Amino acid sequence: MIKVLFFARLREQLSTDSLQLTATENMTTAIILQQLAKTDDLWAKVLSADNLLVAVNQEITDWDHIVKTGDEVAFFPPVTGG
Repeated sequence: MIKVLFFARLREQLSTDSLQLTATENMTTAIILQQLAKTDDLWAKVLSADNLLVAVNQEITDWDHIVKTGDEVAFFPPVTGG
């Protein structure tokens, strides 16, 4: 299984902070995002933001990163602060 986490406004808009997915061969972070966007129209809209960031096992990565069983994938908006 892959644990998927949502942070900040994503968590609020999707009304969930996490879920579990079954890993498949050659599954990338982009494929996970595409699968989740098929949940319904709200998910498609929220997850279509151009500036979404993704992390695997608490390290920011790119959309071609291969994900495997046991990994933790997190989606979040850009972080700002001061």
